[in-house]
Amino acid sequence: MKNLEQIIKEEYRKILQEQAQNRLTKTLKIRKIHGDFECDGNELTSLKGAPSSVGGHFDCSDNNLTSLESAPSSVGRSFNCSFNDLTSLKDSPTSVDGNFYCDNNNLTSLEGAPSSVGDNFDCRDQKNGIEFTEEDVRKVSDVKGRILT
Repeated sequence: MKNLEQIIKEEYRKILQEQAQNRLTKTLKIRKIHGDFECDGNELTSLKGAPSSVGGHFDCSDNNLTSLESAPSSVGRSFNCSFNDLTSLKDSPTSVDGNFYCDNNNLTSLEGAPSSVGDNFDCRDQKNGIEFTEEDVRKVSDVKGRILT
């Protein structure tokens, strides 16, 4: 199982090899992605090394994450952390301009969810059987679209 940090290190090694061949001197540090960042379906156990800001969509769904530590603090479009093993939304972005998907996890509460969601908020089908209500979501987040529970 590779984690995000390993994937980034592999890509970084490739870039360093290219730089050595081309005698470039700059190094790569991912801080901000202006477009989308997709690391879904990679059996990740950590988001360490993820960008701190994503201008488009951030998708870390369908992994083995138990925490959102190192997730971007800012996402310009949608944030998808569905189909993981999260018990908490701690370290979620503070606001998401698009949809926020946290369905199919093991969430025990919605604390830590973005305070503002520009479109839909989906927290359905928790694997542990907990069912959240629209009222639960509205207590933690100002959702402009639909709430799917």
